[in-house]
Amino acid sequence: MKVFRVDKRGDRVPGLEETEEINKIGAELIAVDSDSEDETIAKAKDADAIITTGARISRRVMEHLPRLQVVVRYGVGYDTIDVAAATENRVLVVNIPDYCFEEVSNHAIGLFLACARKLTSLNRLARQGRWAYAADNLAPIGSIVGQNFGVIGCGNIGRMVAKKAKAFGLELIGYDPYLEHGIAIDAGIRLVSLAELLKNSDYVSLHTPLTQETRHMIGERELRMMKTTAYLINTSRGPVVHEEALVKALQKKWIAGAGLDVTEQEPPAPSNPLFTMDNVIVTPHAAYYSDESVVRMRRSVGLEAARVLSGRWPKNLVNKGVRPKLPLT
Repeated sequence: MKVFRVDKRGDRVPGLEETEEINKIGAELIAVDSDSEDETIAKAKDADAIITTGARISRRVMEHLPRLQVVVRYGVGYDTIDVAAATENRVLVVNIPDYCFEEVSNHAIGLFLACARKLTSLNRLARQGRWAYAADNLAPIGSIVGQNFGVIGCGNIGRMVAKKAKAFGLELIGYDPYLEHGIAIDAGIRLVSLAELLKNSDYVSLHTPLTQETRHMIGERELRMMKTTAYLINTSRGPVVHEEALVKALQKKWIAGAGLDVTEQEPPAPSNPLFTMDNVIVTPHAAYYSDESVVRMRRSVGLEAARVLSGRWPKNLVNKGVRPKLPLT
């Protein structure tokens, strides 16, 4: 059996943890670079399983890999995999949704605090020796306590962010059309419509997966609804926000600022106007990271691939209606 780690050139190579788990079942782990569907088809034609960070696994790829049983995605998102095509081709799609709850929620809170307290601007002014200027030009800064913190996407990470935001004395409101009201109430979140959340939040934090439904869900219309003093925090996926509209909103001061761990194009071009704005914080899609979370993710990827290839169902199956090519227990 062969497991291929397929990713774009320059992406990280397999770690020790997934290699150990895959080798335990007698399978071979092979790392290949691929920048196109054709390369993936040519290099991984014998794959029984694919593990990947961000390679596009399309219908065409799956139709040309007859032995392929499972695609395991490093991390939570699986927008680079054609899930419908996988189901039709009897290929299991697996993600790792539970390895970085603490890290992502901490990062979201860090971006919120950095925006609310203008930390990057104050740090820059202090280093420039403009101490008195910085201290005299703090306004406007809200008190945080009693302000509204809006969570879009109240899944595990969104609810964890809400719990941590509550500790700062914030009022919690949320939007999630798929969440049961009882779960929201237990998390201290008052569910409202998207429009109501945008109009009333002082901070809007995004925690939704990227789907056809959520792509560009925050565009010009939504940004115009927000308070001029509000901040947008995004640790989910870049394309959830229409970036051109966000740049316009920031330039025209429709909103006060943004804290972004993700962008629509990654990595963003050095000329991206977001990099020129003092009221924007950008981090390089690093919210997931801690030394411990990476180890957990790698081992989980290896375990999931090994489960399927040894005839067992994976722990985190995305396409739950799939009929596997070989019987699983």
